[in-house]
Amino acid sequence: MKKRTIAVMLTAAMAAASLAGCGGGKEAATSTAAQTEATTAAKEEAPAEKAEETKAEETKAEETKAEEAAAPAAAAGELIKVGIINNDPNESGYRTANDADLKAMFTKENGYDASFAYSLKNDEQITAAQKFIQDEVDYLLLSAADTSGWDSVLQDAQDAGIGVILFDRTIDASEDLYLASIVSDMDKEGQTAVDWLAGQGLDSYNIIHIQGVMGSAAQQGRTGALDAKVAAEDSWTLVTQQTAEWNSEKAQQIVQSVIDSGTEFNVIYAENDDMAKGAVAALDKANISHGVGKDVIVMGFDCNKWALQELLAGNWNYDGQCNPFQASYIDKVIKDVENGTMPAEKTIIMDEKGFDATEITEDDVNKYGI
Repeated sequence: MKKRTIAVMLTAAMAAASLAGCGGGKEAATSTAAQTEATTAAKEEAPAEKAEETKAEETKAEETKAEEAAAPAAAAGELIKVGIINNDPNESGYRTANDADLKAMFTKENGYDASFAYSLKNDEQITAAQKFIQDEVDYLLLSAADTSGWDSVLQDAQDAGIGVILFDRTIDASEDLYLASIVSDMDKEGQTAVDWLAGQGLDSYNIIHIQGVMGSAAQQGRTGALDAKVAAEDSWTLVTQQTAEWNSEKAQQIVQSVIDSGTEFNVIYAENDDMAKGAVAALDKANISHGVGKDVIVMGFDCNKWALQELLAGNWNYDGQCNPFQASYIDKVIKDVENGTMPAEKTIIMDEKGFDATEITEDDVNKYGI
């Protein structure tokens, strides 16, 4: 399959093509010389032989032109080869929806030859990226497990003419190393949630903070705003702050440990819905009330449909939206680049909101639940 290159390399490719068309290369010069010698020799031959050879040469030239004309058409019909690196699709409902969205878009019917790799570990993702580069994919699509450590492999991709598109999560790397970043504003998600919590007007905030995988953009964004608020307000206290790595069972264990210690708390701030679910399981086991007007405020993120149903029932208090449907945006970027156009924006932010249990409707659950 013809190797595609990122848009920044298209200019060089077109320049090379222009030079080849105007002056030809060594091969063209050799061909021209050969034709000249053949023509000279033909002048010395008998008229019949000359006519026969001239006709053969014309036929060969026509066949060559036909082959050259057919080449772009064949190339246009080729599948675009993409390597997609994502987090474990079983990590959460959000990730399951995200993976399904990508698989529905990047199909042979839509013009793609897609390969997938999954891991929650940065080093394993980097190894997968290196493998995709060796396989000469046209585009590398990346949802990084960690924000750091990607400069070298992205430079390798760029050197190989492979376009990199980030989705779902940002990374700490130069913008020159990728075509576009299609992400949620994780900092805004965290700030929206913390602002909502501050608006509840509690006399004191004793918070069990359950974090996602450390170093991920989602964890950093959802943690940052809470850390800043706790540092600024004497009435805000972190009873515990631990990672459950997006896992429901680990979250349940964290909350159960706090309950067993006898430490008072009145807020569960979980950085995804599955961890909030695990936290609630520990509360239910200990007969601790939670939700609207109850002893403990429960907060989650991602807006799984079942989680929004918990809000609607008043069992949870808040859920922050994280939009998993990025495939159509990625497809547009690729199509633009294939047509020689760089994306209009380097960073494309998903539109998101937060939901309050006292305001959410059934329509919201059906529209925004994933």
